Amino acid sequence: MHSRRSFFQSAAALLATTALPHPSSFAAQTTAQERDFSIFTKHLQGIPADQLGAILAELGVSGIEAAIRPGGHIEPAAVEDELPKFVETLGKYGVRITMLTSGINSVSAQTRTEAVLRTAKTLSIPKYRLNWYTYNNQSPIWPQLDEVRPKLKDLVALSKEIGIQPCYQNHSGAKMMGAGIWDMALLMRDYTPAELSWSFDIMHATIEGSTSWPTEVMLVSDRIGMALFKNFMWEGKGHKPAPLGEGVVGKPYVDQLKKLGYNGPVCLHVEYLKGKASDPAYLKSAIEATKRDIAILREWWA
Repeated sequence: MHSRRSFFQSAAALLATTALPHPSSFAAQTTAQERDFSIFTKHLQGIPADQLGAILAELGVSGIEAAIRPGGHIEPAAVEDELPKFVETLGKYGVRITMLTSGINSVSAQTRTEAVLRTAKTLSIPKYRLNWYTYNNQSPIWPQLDEVRPKLKDLVALSKEIGIQPCYQNHSGAKMMGAGIWDMALLMRDYTPAELSWSFDIMHATIEGSTSWPTEVMLVSDRIGMALFKNFMWEGKGHKPAPLGEGVVGKPYVDQLKKLGYNGPVCLHVEYLKGKASDPAYLKSAIEATKRDIAILREWWA
């Protein structure tokens, strides 16, 4: 108990330097004049919801992509009790969950699929991000795609019944289904964009597509459920995460989305930091990094 008290005292001192107003000051704030910007809060996990809400409000962020999965803000086993409390606390600061990041890629008791999705729907969370599918690169690829079809069919059917939109994020890597975009895009053609869309990750698309990323953007443009923004740098034969404005991903991606008429939500991912939000020194650097990146993202969209 003593160590927990010490942490809150340190955190309070940190937040005091940012001169945060009372939660009620944020409740009526809106960003209607701006695009719907959200932040994936993975890099801020481990701090109380009240403190998270205050930080987000200070950053001028009204929406988050929240990890409600094993190791996330809330474990699936506790979703019925804890997610409503989490949403209520964030709401005091004018913050809502625009997407729930899940561990779900099929209807299963193990992931508590129905309980998670129904709870999210009752809390007006409109979308959720699927867990990824992977290839066994020692086996033929087409049969593996066919194995995913019934999983998607059942998941889309349940999601449609509940009234929540599933979105699939592309990840780079030899084993990741959707890394090259075209394989998952083929499966998605069985459904309308409202039934199944992308959490489209331009960083991973650029790592995989290099100079062909504009083609991939064209391919997915009619079914982007959320446009994810993060960055990277080439490093030898590999790559490493980087802040916005310092790496490969840049404003040309925003320009293309605008030309294509994209009016959907945008989400910033800050994934180049190392540390835990329970460490005050890390938390300070995470707040500063997020503030810098969201400012750049807003400038790109201005």
